[in-house]
Amino acid sequence: MLTRRHLSTGLAYFALVLLASPLAAQSEAALKQYFEGRMVAVKIAMPGTEDGIDVYPTDTPSVDFPRYADRLKDNGTAIKAGESVMVTKIRVKSKLIEFQLGGGGYGTMGDETSSSVSVSDAPKTQREKNLEAELKRETDPVKSRAMKEELDGLRKDREKEDARNRAEVAAAQEQKKQNIRQRRLEGGSRFNIRYKDGVPLAALAPEAVTKALAEYVSFEGTLADTTARRPCGPETSPSPPAGGLPRKGMLLVEVDRLLGTPQKTSERPEGRLKVTTRLYSTASGQISAEFVGGVLIRYTAESN
Repeated sequence: MLTRRHLSTGLAYFALVLLASPLAAQSEAALKQYFEGRMVAVKIAMPGTEDGIDVYPTDTPSVDFPRYADRLKDNGTAIKAGESVMVTKIRVKSKLIEFQLGGGGYGTMGDETSSSVSVSDAPKTQREKNLEAELKRETDPVKSRAMKEELDGLRKDREKEDARNRAEVAAAQEQKKQNIRQRRLEGGSRFNIRYKDGVPLAALAPEAVTKALAEYVSFEGTLADTTARRPCGPETSPSPPAGGLPRKGMLLVEVDRLLGTPQKTSERPEGRLKVTTRLYSTASGQISAEFVGGVLIRYTAESN
């Protein structure tokens, strides 16, 4: 039989369950408002993968450096130590906080990670099939010998075609591998702030995130005022860098000021992000720039 005490305890627990999810959501929204769009400087080289660097604030040291070294070796360095980069996304999950930089790292849903290129063997021609069937029925030794010679020639032709296809596949795989590696170097990275028993509410404060990453990220000059975001209007945009090339972290309006009106604009999903690609024509060649949320995350340049 339920007592009043039992009923009171059950109602209190039910209320806590109902409140937990909205509190987490509100905290994520607060972290997004506080960090996303801000420039920080990393103190450690960042691997070019969405696996990023795992940080365990309650452990000493807080980073598993052998695993970190393996990720650098396997994926290259996407963000160099000392480089400034934009915080492009904050996500709160059950046991970690994702602190994404410059696009969050290559390898998310929609990114091509396999360098394999498939190719099938050259099929038998109809003539080869017909000869094989006729040879089984042929009793004249002279005709049989002629058929076998023709069959051998057709098979050698097919083997040559297979060899050419394998060579082309090998070249395509190598090119694909290079492209993926280049995209890894341009796709940003992330810190995964992990808590083994789940993210505590106290960790969902900007100050807690800053403290957890203080050893690896410099927030100097970026967190003093949560409302002091960099203006996006062309009148207040900073001057473009010397040399005529954009830099990762620039706003879309800044790149337009630097490179002019794009010739072509397209959009595609990349994981849960919407990536905008703008193609610019300059005196020295074409530049293809990719933006997430109006922020430049990578670009490629081709000279004339």
